[in-house]
Amino acid sequence: MTQNIEQQLIENISQLLKRSIVADSALEEFRQNKKANFAAIFPKGAGFNTSASSFQPYIEEIADEFMSWQKTNAQPVLISLVKKIEQLFKVIAEFESHYEKNDAKLI
Repeated sequence: MTQNIEQQLIENISQLLKRSIVADSALEEFRQNKKANFAAIFPKGAGFNTSASSFQPYIEEIADEFMSWQKTNAQPVLISLVKKIEQLFKVIAEFESHYEKNDAKLI
């Protein structure tokens, strides 16, 4: 069972990493055009320790937490990890949707 969970987490993190690279590139373009002037993607209290204006640092936090979970198999770590993954999928999907609506293909 743990192996199935581990494989699913790896797949989700990998997909988030790929999507975040593209999203961060789009965010950089927005910043250059003065259209992205926010300090962090997630507000304080959203469950992340990271505070960044791009997706990559959040992916790094998730990867670190995944490695921690691999060592301990602690259920609280797994729950936190899954919640963070869900939040990132939701926010990246919203970003992609908004970006695509503005006639600029993200993917």
